[in-house]
Amino acid sequence: MDEMILILDFGSQYTQQIARKIREINVYCEIKPYNSIENIPNNVKGIILSGSSSSIHDTNAPKANIEKWKGKIPILGIDYGAQLLIHNQGKKIKTLSSKEYKKTHLTYVHPDHILLKHINPQSKIWMPYGDKTIELPSNFEKICSTSDIEYAGYKIKNEETYGIQFHPEVHHSEEGMQILSNFVINICKCKQTWTPTLFINLTVEKLKNQLQDDKVILGLSGGVDSTVAAYLLNKAIGKNLYGIFVDTGLLRKNEFESVMTSCKRIGINIIGVDAKNIFYEKLKGVSDPEQKRKIIGGTFIDIFDQEAHKLKNVKWLAQGTIYPDVIESISVKGDSLAVKSHHNVGGLPERMNLKIVEPLRFLFKDEVRRMGEALEVPKDLLYRHPFPGPGLGIRILGDITPEKVQILQEVDAIFIRILKESGWYDKTWQALSVLLPVKSVGVTNDKRTYENCVALRAVHSIDGMTANWVHLPYDLLEKCSNEIINNVKGVNRVVYDISSKPPATIEWE
Repeated sequence: MDEMILILDFGSQYTQQIARKIREINVYCEIKPYNSIENIPNNVKGIILSGSSSSIHDTNAPKANIEKWKGKIPILGIDYGAQLLIHNQGKKIKTLSSKEYKKTHLTYVHPDHILLKHINPQSKIWMPYGDKTIELPSNFEKICSTSDIEYAGYKIKNEETYGIQFHPEVHHSEEGMQILSNFVINICKCKQTWTPTLFINLTVEKLKNQLQDDKVILGLSGGVDSTVAAYLLNKAIGKNLYGIFVDTGLLRKNEFESVMTSCKRIGINIIGVDAKNIFYEKLKGVSDPEQKRKIIGGTFIDIFDQEAHKLKNVKWLAQGTIYPDVIESISVKGDSLAVKSHHNVGGLPERMNLKIVEPLRFLFKDEVRRMGEALEVPKDLLYRHPFPGPGLGIRILGDITPEKVQILQEVDAIFIRILKESGWYDKTWQALSVLLPVKSVGVTNDKRTYENCVALRAVHSIDGMTANWVHLPYDLLEKCSNEIINNVKGVNRVVYDISSKPPATIEWE
């Protein structure tokens, strides 16, 4: 990239949100562990020091020598990062009894500093109450305060170095985006050129140079990441891309057919493998969820490997790895750069001895969708809800049979269709159906029945780490229940899951 903002991560839970917010401004940025950078590349226009889960006074608190960059390039310290700059000057940081974050609001904003340009003096912010600055060095000046934190923000005189105690990157800070924009655009002078078109053009050119005339295989899952990766690779290398799509028998209703059709429509060499019976046989009588996951994952690798070896002279394995996968696999201590083993086709690279290509590895999920729109990926594929790797295998509680799969596919299809028709699908982060391992008494056509119970679940979330159940209207739930019971043979009871994560998980297994 021509220019970028560098975010040094000291171990904050919010570091990814800083990066996402900056990219929303159409400025490229990257996250690196705080101690992994010796020299700042010439294309870095500014540095952001993240918060941390540590106190500045902890024995093993992360420390970095910022002095060699300070005054030479704009720097913004957030929370811990702001305190580190003061601590390095030998000034006092007081540890408070509380470690909580709280909503508060500014009571004073300096009228003449670019960082706080257009910021309301009463602006609401998200403030940590762990460590508190009680004294500024003589060459620091206060730029904002709250009722109980006098030095909520500062600037170092005669240089573009700033610190703020609060977190502008979280949604609780109502004008946080303006603060980040002030730093990135007005102070660092970044151009807002990070767009889908730029990324696609640069990536296609890079892939052409990297892959040349080599053959590449890609494991398709029907999910957003692998689909966008397929479209991007197809644009770069065309006929040399081979997609392998394994029908595990645990996909959504008509999933296999729709993905095959979509790929063929844009000319991707797609190999479809009907392996339903193989998976059903291996899963026969298995009820333990962890064992089911291992069997499904292991069987998938075996089948994918077999199909891949039917192709001659393949040199690359493509994966839909995205930036959160990369970031989460890097220790803040800087001692690990490996992609998470569970991502996509974990286990295949080692077995197949292929080089890895990951065209999406610097994109967040929302950016993947933006790129997908620019690549004209069909909306129904691009904006579909998350779907687990083991598929319906972990939404059928207990053992798995073809009959149970068919029941759940029909239930799920009805639930999702009604959500889409009512407009609730796009308001929901994830919706799913679960076949429970219990039967209940019911009455159908004046006859007693003893049939299956299914649970419906819909949640709001940002990244899946936490989730709240969606308050679907009663009449909508009634419609779902009636249509499921009246149209899916073998189901006579529907319940709705109103558990949040934590303590529950989104999936049931």
